[in-house]
Formats: sequence, structure tokens, C-alpha cells
Amino acid sequence: MRILALDQGTTSTRGLVADETGACEIVHAVRHAQHFPKADRVEHDPHELLANLRAVIAAAGPVEAIALSNQGESCLAWDAETGEPLSPVIVWQDRRTEARLAAMADHEAEVRRRAGLPLDPYFSASKLAWLLEECPEVGAAHEAGRLRLGTTDAFFLQSLTGRCLTDVTTASRTSLMSLETGRWDPELCALFGVPMDCLPEIRPTVSDFGSIGGVPVTAAVVDQQAALYGHGCRAPGDAKITFGTGAFALAISGETVPDAGDSGLLPTVAWQVGARTTYALDGGVHAAGAAVEWALRIGLLDAPEALSAFEAEAAIDRGLAFVPALAGLAAPHWDGSAAGLFIGMTGATTRADMAQALIEGVALRAAEVIARMGQGRPVERVSMDGGLTRSAYLCQFLADVTGATIVLPGTEELTAFGAAQLAALGLGTDLPAPAARAEIMPRECDRAGRLARFAEAVSRARGWREPLG
Repeated sequence: MRILALDQGTTSTRGLVADETGACEIVHAVRHAQHFPKADRVEHDPHELLANLRAVIAAAGPVEAIALSNQGESCLAWDAETGEPLSPVIVWQDRRTEARLAAMADHEAEVRRRAGLPLDPYFSASKLAWLLEECPEVGAAHEAGRLRLGTTDAFFLQSLTGRCLTDVTTASRTSLMSLETGRWDPELCALFGVPMDCLPEIRPTVSDFGSIGGVPVTAAVVDQQAALYGHGCRAPGDAKITFGTGAFALAISGETVPDAGDSGLLPTVAWQVGARTTYALDGGVHAAGAAVEWALRIGLLDAPEALSAFEAEAAIDRGLAFVPALAGLAAPHWDGSAAGLFIGMTGATTRADMAQALIEGVALRAAEVIARMGQGRPVERVSMDGGLTRSAYLCQFLADVTGATIVLPGTEELTAFGAAQLAALGLGTDLPAPAARAEIMPRECDRAGRLARFAEAVSRARGWREPLG
């Protein structure tokens, strides 16, 4: 048995083939362009993404089932009849709708009650409304009864299988789905100005999503939920964090919608298999790998390997901090007015010092989220994946500052592997999870002092920017 997982992410498209023994390999991977047409705008070319998916499928060879994992909140508009895109993909990092959402502030409690989400440009609803109002081609397609609006998975599935579908995990990231019912919410759609009849059908995570070249697509899922499954998280309290473009932590909560209280975390659907829905608490940091990419682009770093080890004591202990608020602050702050900040430099500060502060800042933002995952209890173990796990310094610093054991699984491709595992369920079988390759134990440090100093830096980063729109 061979299963292909299509992992369409923020910076690349990857194809992983797994077999019944749990062995897996990347058969093809290709990066795509990031477009920044204006301040706080991030876009992808849907033609490029679709071509990359087709290339991955062609490279995979014969398989028995296919899974699709997607970026989650990234979305676009397309023609319902031809499948032709009518807009670029507006990426989850995009902040163009901040002013629109600021004007909706009186409705935040209602949106949280129904969708479980705050009013933030991160989620899809305001982006979809913006496309309908601001793009003439989108408006014309709506008037002609030919418009489709949705997340990237629905566009890919219509293009590859002919069926316009999404899954419940992805729909739960739009602000348009009722978290209680797992269906599009008419009142939310009306509030945001998104016509419900233009949205894709919602299906369970493991379901019939059509076929590609005669091969059934048996699972579709948000990338972070796929990673949660790939980490082997099944019981309440099991937690993972993925360091990709952002850093995204999720913890299983059970089979009822969790009460996030005032934690700043978000209730979300982890997956739905049959009639059984599993929920999770979610907390995202918008800039992790994105902060590293930025540092490389401006010359602060020569190569990612520079983040693997540092000879000096921790930068935060020396009063040097970096707040990676390059696209505002997500969980637990949800503050789009925040801006990226270095603070504590002196005439003696070096590039190495700033690089050290940068990777610590990513870890400290993740620690803010992990601290709230336990809902008042310390989190003892966190499974960790993503490209930044290659930084031994990040892994150890995160263990130290959280006091949790960091578990590194036997493969770095947890998103794709989790998607493949879910697709296997669609065939009535399981794929065994890879064994852990390492466990990193926390060392004693002034955890409270580090977090307090970082909290002070975060407070100084907030309120810097006016909402754009």
C-alpha cells in the first residue's frame, strides 16, 4: 500500500509517499513565489500552486489513496464553471482587512460565540468579503451566478477532482462555520458579507473528496491539524508545536468544544472521522520561519545554520530581546497594532547577538502560547516539528523556558505524514507512527525572569501601527 500526501504549505508544495510499515519519503518538493504587492499584503499565484501540485502527483508514481493538507486560512475566488481563478490567493499572513474588522468590533463577542475565533485578518472571512467588494471580476462572477469563494483546498479539489469541497477543520478556520454544528453559519456569513451559496460543501476530515486519475482522495485537512495527528496526539492534553513559517501549537481537548476562557487560545476542530469530532485548543505565532527568512533577506543572517549554536549566554539574560511581530501578534495577544522590535542593543551588540535574540524571540513567543495550553497546569511534554527544529539552540531554549520535555519525532515531515495517516483511515487501515528520535530535557534557568523580561518587550512592541485597509 502506498499513500500520497499532498502538503501544500505557505512556502512550498511537498509530496510524501508512505506505506503500510510507516516508512515514508518525500518524492518531490518545490518552492513557490511570495508576493508582497503592498504593505501588509501577502499573495500567492494560484496557477503556480496548482502546477506544483500536479508536478508532485506526477512524481509520486502509483498510489492507492491521496490526502491533501492545506494552508488553513489562505483563500481566493474562482469561477464555479471553469475553475479559473478570479483572484490571487490571499495568504493567512495578509493584514489588508484590519480596518474593516476594526469597524466590526461590536460583533466580536458574537463571532467568538459562534465560530470560536476573534476578529482578526488571519482568518478567511474578511478576506473573502474583501475580494467580493474590491475585485470587479469577482463581483461580476457573483452577479452571473458563477462565483466560488473559499480556502485553497476547495479550489485545488475542484481543479483536480471536479468537486468543490472542504473539510471541517479548514472550515473551522474561516470564521464562517458554527463550531457547534460543523456547518456554515447563516448569521456569520451575513455579518461578514460572504454569500453562503458561493462556499464549498463541508465534509468530515476523512471522507470521499473525489479522485485524481482514478485514485481516491480520502482525507483533506488543515496542515496544523495534520501535524497534530502525525505527532500521535490522541488523548486530551497531548500537545505539539510546528515551527514553519509561523509557529503553531495545538493540544487535544476532547470531543466537546473546549472553553478557552481568557487564555487567548482558540477552540478549533482537530479532525472529524465518521460522526466523531475531536476538538483542540490552538495558539499561533505568525512569524517563526518567516522571521528567519526576513533576517536572511536583509543580511542579518548568512545562513540558517548560524542559529544552531551560540557561545554567549542567552541574549534575553543580557537584556537583548526580539519580538517577532512582523505581522502583528496572534495568540494569546491578538494585536494587529504590534510591530517587530529589537530592544536592548548597545554599541557592543553584534550580528551574532541579534541572531541569538531573534531565535530566542521565536521561542519565547511559542512559550507564551505553550504556557496557556495547560489551562492552569504546567505542560510537561510537547512534541515539536518543522524546519527550525534543526536549530539545537531553539529546541533546548524552548525546553528551558517552558520547563517541558521537547520530543523530536523520527521524521520532520509530520504534516504530510499525519495527512497520510488520515487518508489510510479512509481505506480502513492505520499507518504506524514513527518513533521519537530524541527527547530534550529542560535545564534550570530563571524561567519567570525570562518570560517577564520578554513580556515587557512585547508591551513596547504593541500599539505601534495603525490599522491598514
